[in-house]
Amino acid sequence: MADMEKDITSMLETLGSFGKDPAGGVSRFLYSKEWVEAQKYLEAEMKQEGLEVKYDEIGNLYGTLKGSKYTDETILSGSHVDTVGNGGYYDGQLGIVAAHLAIKYLKEKYGQPLRNLEVISMAEEEGSRFPYAFWGSKNVVGTAKREEVENIKDFDGVPFVEAMNKAGFDFRDESKGIREDIKAFVEIHNEQGNVLETEKKSVGVVTSIVGQRRFNVEITGQANHAGTTPMGYRKDAVYAASQMIYEIISESKKYGDPLVATVGKIEVTPNVVNVVPGKALFTMDIRHTDKSVLVEFTDVVNEKLNTLASDHGVEINIDMWMDEDPVPMDENIVKLIEQSCDANSLNYKVMHSGAGHDSQILAPHVPTAMLFVPSRDGISHNPAEYTEPADLAEGVKALMGALYELAYKE
Repeated sequence: MADMEKDITSMLETLGSFGKDPAGGVSRFLYSKEWVEAQKYLEAEMKQEGLEVKYDEIGNLYGTLKGSKYTDETILSGSHVDTVGNGGYYDGQLGIVAAHLAIKYLKEKYGQPLRNLEVISMAEEEGSRFPYAFWGSKNVVGTAKREEVENIKDFDGVPFVEAMNKAGFDFRDESKGIREDIKAFVEIHNEQGNVLETEKKSVGVVTSIVGQRRFNVEITGQANHAGTTPMGYRKDAVYAASQMIYEIISESKKYGDPLVATVGKIEVTPNVVNVVPGKALFTMDIRHTDKSVLVEFTDVVNEKLNTLASDHGVEINIDMWMDEDPVPMDENIVKLIEQSCDANSLNYKVMHSGAGHDSQILAPHVPTAMLFVPSRDGISHNPAEYTEPADLAEGVKALMGALYELAYKE
């Protein structure tokens, strides 16, 4: 275990070589050649450590250290092997590598666990190749449906089913029940924010994953000549939209943490210098750990937007196209992880996750918890994504503590 930092950085670099992007990052998409190579590399590493290795029908990869007593109970850890386009070396693959090494170190130190310890390299989470996300974890818990993907294609026109079959996989048999042996799932991930780095903490113990609501807001005014239309006669869509955006952000600041609101995209029509804008479209992304607050805030904001539209004499259409509930982590496992971190003198913070993860898919079905390690400058989904080796090692120690309590204790 003295070489923990070296072990994890080396394995991350090797895994990151499968799909290495000329622009400096990693592009490893579901069922691609690079994806297959990455899974085969992980398969070989798992076998080398004496784990029992198998794939499920859709390509999730599992490596199992069998338990000595409760052989029908499994403690699962891992994450997703796919990346965004030109992503970094940590998102997703860190969770797989850390779980693999944690099981390796636990085996070396304590021998065989009482319950099965299993690492999973999930097929997909990002939705980067096909317009579907969480394909891996949704198949683990049986919520993925064949009809949701059998007619979709990637940007090159390759059908999902064709890509899956070419990689050697097929649909899950939905007539069969899902696994009932998984008694806990623990995922470690880079934070994808700057809270841990700012507060100089090496580990985050996650209590919940935020709920998200996303909207498209379309404002329709009247396009007209910029020189001949007096200010009092205008129905300026951008002027109306700008006041609306100001209200959204101002109201979110009043609510305070952990609520966040983002207007990340704005489109203007006709978008030329000498025409009063006739249309504006902007997005709203609103997140909070409490569903009731999320609903209350969006109701307040929507009322303000409708009032402003009336004041400006423009039409408004507010389309909510995402409504994901917050997902709490399992209180017992969170408490167990905190106690383990205290016992091992780890520098940690209890926090929530502002991003979505495979854990939110498993949590409604399996007792689930998450750990974070810092992301330098809060950067993720980017070749500049980085976590200090010392923090990586602390994260593995925290994961080991959790897995030890769950798999080795009565």
